[in-house]
Amino acid sequence: MTGQKRSAGLLGFLRRPSSRYSLGAILAMGIIGGVIFWGGFNTVVEATNTERFCISCHEMRDNVYPEYQQTIHYSNRTGVRATCPDCHVPKDWTYKMVRKAQASKELWGKLVGSIDTREKFQAKRLELARHEWQRMKASDSRECRNCHSFESMKTTAQKQRAYKQHEMAREDNMTCIDCHKGIAHHKPDGMTEEDEE
Repeated sequence: MTGQKRSAGLLGFLRRPSSRYSLGAILAMGIIGGVIFWGGFNTVVEATNTERFCISCHEMRDNVYPEYQQTIHYSNRTGVRATCPDCHVPKDWTYKMVRKAQASKELWGKLVGSIDTREKFQAKRLELARHEWQRMKASDSRECRNCHSFESMKTTAQKQRAYKQHEMAREDNMTCIDCHKGIAHHKPDGMTEEDEE
């Protein structure tokens, strides 16, 4: 009998955990609230993950975007375009969230005005580039490899110099950014030999 009373007491509590709402109502509100929050959060993340958003600040639109428009990543014989997020934002959700948190520092730079003119941007450009190169090297050029990989390269169809370089890179476990700095943007002034390695 005491087991039944305890069971009825627990079920009663679960049915009415508060004097106003049942557990089912609280759970339903929590699920609906969670879906709305997640949908809104994901919408904002995806809206900030577009080229249009990236070039909405004049620092990008007026400095690095025109350079990118002159590269093979923007216009090529196959019509495949790599946009800002393709190269600068990971596709995997966990890494994407880490990158978005890191990008908040760049927004801070815009808000406090440390890169809000061409002159200020150019003065910080090498520092910004070094951070990006370091990030790409640490991830084994993950974003580059979304489109390019040693496994799918037909190196024998490449020019002799590229063939040799890619074969050496494969043997030495090098990553794309080791050799391809300046592939989508001009190299910053003031680079050192260490930057070129």
